[in-house]
Order: sequence, then C-alpha cells, then structure tokens
Amino acid sequence: MKSILITGASGFVGSFLIEEALRQGFETWAGVRATSSRRYLQEPGTRFLELDFGHADVLRSQLEAHRREHGAFDYIVHCAGVTKCIDPAEFDRVNHGQTALFADTLRALDMVPHRFIFVSTLSVFGAIHEQDFLPICETDTPQPNTAYGRSKLAAERYLQGLEGFPWVFLRPTGVYGPRERDYFLMVQSIAKHVDVAAGWSRQDLTFVYVKDVAQAVFRVIERDVVHRAYFLSDGRVYSSRTFSDLVRRELGNPAVVRIKFPLWMLKAVSIVAEAWAKRRHATSTLNRDKYNIMKQRNWQCDIAPAQQELGYAPAYDLARGVPETIAWYKANGWL
Repeated sequence: MKSILITGASGFVGSFLIEEALRQGFETWAGVRATSSRRYLQEPGTRFLELDFGHADVLRSQLEAHRREHGAFDYIVHCAGVTKCIDPAEFDRVNHGQTALFADTLRALDMVPHRFIFVSTLSVFGAIHEQDFLPICETDTPQPNTAYGRSKLAAERYLQGLEGFPWVFLRPTGVYGPRERDYFLMVQSIAKHVDVAAGWSRQDLTFVYVKDVAQAVFRVIERDVVHRAYFLSDGRVYSSRTFSDLVRRELGNPAVVRIKFPLWMLKAVSIVAEAWAKRRHATSTLNRDKYNIMKQRNWQCDIAPAQQELGYAPAYDLARGVPETIAWYKANGWL
C-alpha cells in the first residue's frame, strides 16, 4: 500500500483529497495542526500527523518521529496555506516561507517523496490577456497582482530551484463545492435577494469543482509526471451572470436586486473593510487582494496540457456542480 500525506487536510480542498486517497486505497495521512478542526476528516482509515510549519525544530522532530515509526511518504500533496490574512506579509511567511521550510526539512531527513504535488493557484499569473481575452497558458510571464498570488509564485520558484526535487504544480482557477465558504457568501447574498457584480465591462470567469481538483491530483500520481505545472478549470468560460443564475434556480428563483458596483467604489470599500478588520485583529473577506481578484477581467486558462498529459477530464461544469453544492449547503444547515 502506497502512503500519501496531504497537508492542510482539514481545509476545503484537503478534506476532499483525503476522501479520494482513501477511496483509491492509499495509506492516507492527514497533515493537520494541533488546533485544526477534524469535522470533515471522519472517514475510517484516516491517519493523523500533526505538523507545525511555523517552527523548524518542532517540524523536524515531528517528521523524524514519523520516519522512525512508519518510514517516508511515497507521495505528498501540499495544500496547507492561507488565503486571507490580517497582515499581507503573512501570505509570504506562510505560503512561501513554510513551504520552503517543509521541502528543506524533507531533504535534510532523506524523506523526499516520489512526487511532491504543490497546490498553487491561477492567481500566480495575475491580470494578463485583459484586452485579447486569450487563455492564460504556461508560456505566459507571471504577473501576480495579489499578495496571495505573489506568495504562491515565490513558493513555486523556490521548489523549482531545489536540485532533483520532484515537484509538480497544480494551478486551479476558482475552486467551489461543498464546504467552501467564499462562494457560499455569494450564495447567501442571493438567498437574501441581493446579487452583486464588479464593474460593467466584459469579464470571462472560470471555475473548477473540488472533486475535479482531486481527480487531477491522482492523475499526476498515476501518470508519474514530474517538473510540470498544470492549469485546472472545467474547460468552459462563463459570464458573470451564469453562476448567480444557476444558484438562484437552485434556491427556488427568489426575487433579487442585481447591483453592479463601479470598480472605484469597490476599491474604496475594500480598503476601508481591510483597515477596520485589522483594527479588530480579524480577517476581512473584502480586502485589497479580493478587490484585485474581482477587478480581473480574464480568468481563462489553458487546460489542454492537463488533458493531454494527465488524462484530466473535468466531470463537473457549473450546471452539474452548483446543484450538488447547493444541496450540500441545504442538507448541512448552511442555508
């Protein structure tokens, strides 16, 4: 039985990866913090490994102890990271610095796996092809315009610089599905009869269902690729209304007021919301990073390499994924 470690296992994407790893018969280790919720990690057979990426000596001792008792991992999927921070510098400290520490510790302990799959993001490329609306592809030059995107790109480049390190990067576009909270805020708003959009100009959106991200991870393992990076989406392009219209249908077509805010207004509100949250030592869903994401007009990406090299075949478009997501929200009392 091959072993796999999935870090950030208590998170949205990580918890689905745990379920898929168990389904495929891996000896499955959930990498979690001591304080992490295990609410969505109840599947029989799940093993837990507490990892402290914030302290080098603790992390080393935790991995050393695991190696003595169980050996090294065959595969590692690194999902751990942050998407919202009080201090923007925290993105680099966690997403870049702690990824680097993890890789260095694995090398020092002779625990480098057969594959180290790093869950990155389409945001490492930023707002490009905003005039021609061509899909972002691997030959484009990354120009991240968010602290989150910059931190993920820095982590990618660090891993690329490690001689012989078996990295593979997955760069999903907006990931949605059961248990996800950011898109849920949009769903909640529509349920309360308000649908908000950013700006009036054309915006091409892309999405990927969480189970298709899990599919891609295990395709990487199955195909035994290395030193490659792949974009992930469902292969379709949507207008800004498509997601909200599908959500509205699943909610029973409630009456909604559709509001389009000018970008200058969203920027001002985002700055104020972030400053107010910082004073309260809390994170804000609306912040400068989020503003840059909402402002971006082109989210198309080229998934042909993933399809051709991995056999990646998205099973969920929005028409299938949104109903399953809304049904979960309802069944679990979120709506």
